[in-house]
Amino acid sequence: MRFGVLGATQAYAADGSVLPVTGVRLRALLVLLLLDADRTVTPQRLTDGVYGDRPPEQAANALQSQVSRLRRSLPGVPIEFGPAGYRLAIDRQRVDVHRFTALAEAGRAALAAGDPAGAAALLRDALGLWRGEPLADVTVAPFAAAEAARLRQARLAAVEDRVEAELALAPAAAPLIAELRDLVAAHPLRERLHGLLMRALHGAGRRAEALAVYADARRVLAEELGTDPSAELVALHTALLRDDAAPPARLPSPLTSFVGRDGECGASGSCSARRGWSPCTDRAAPARPGWPPPSPPATTARCAWWSWPLSHPGRR
Repeated sequence: MRFGVLGATQAYAADGSVLPVTGVRLRALLVLLLLDADRTVTPQRLTDGVYGDRPPEQAANALQSQVSRLRRSLPGVPIEFGPAGYRLAIDRQRVDVHRFTALAEAGRAALAAGDPAGAAALLRDALGLWRGEPLADVTVAPFAAAEAARLRQARLAAVEDRVEAELALAPAAAPLIAELRDLVAAHPLRERLHGLLMRALHGAGRRAEALAVYADARRVLAEELGTDPSAELVALHTALLRDDAAPPARLPSPLTSFVGRDGECGASGSCSARRGWSPCTDRAAPARPGWPPPSPPATTARCAWWSWPLSHPGRR
């Protein structure tokens, strides 16, 4: 059996036949169990995820009824009930999102270990599991927006790692430059993408364009977050100014987990909303007016609408 949530919800029997799961609430229940496959999910979490803030009067009975329907839709799939809640007792690697996570983490580890070829292969396999927008057919479920945002950011981090691996293999690859320009345009507050584009342009002998990318990044960060580029991006810029043959290899991935925490992200959220952006970065916007703003400490997490708890190699 295998299951998918990186797109529309999918369920396949052992023989490869499709197991139809009809109805938004039933699919939402399945997705919640798949996201925590082989782990116990409390009845309260399932009820909140299926019914939101308007549960039926007999919520426990209604949930039991939905679970019974799901069992009939997925014959042979063990949905166990215990004192703490329900558990979909399957191998997590049978679910595309968990397979993606494992491959992306392996690719990131290979990249950190100095194996860009192995990293690129693993990350391509991970990204190949995506079939479209995550949780595409349960978007109205109460949990879907935050969960889909987290997954999109995990995918973007894997794309960055894949590009970095491919950049190490072919520093002057024109397709990478084109892809990175599109990514920077879509995520203008994400410093790692700016850094990768700068390195790609430098590798192609286009130093002036690489320096212009830094100037654009500095301007956007100042206008939208009221902050300066990170120390890593500044170091890369300095290396390009010196025209070093081998500029710094990488910028760290963001380490924040601010998904759905609008109250804590009002500063960057409001400035990003003016342009309709969905930024992911790793330093907080200043809490008070004034230019230039005070520099935040190195450990401060940069605030964003959407981010995710994702460790950078060597920083657990």
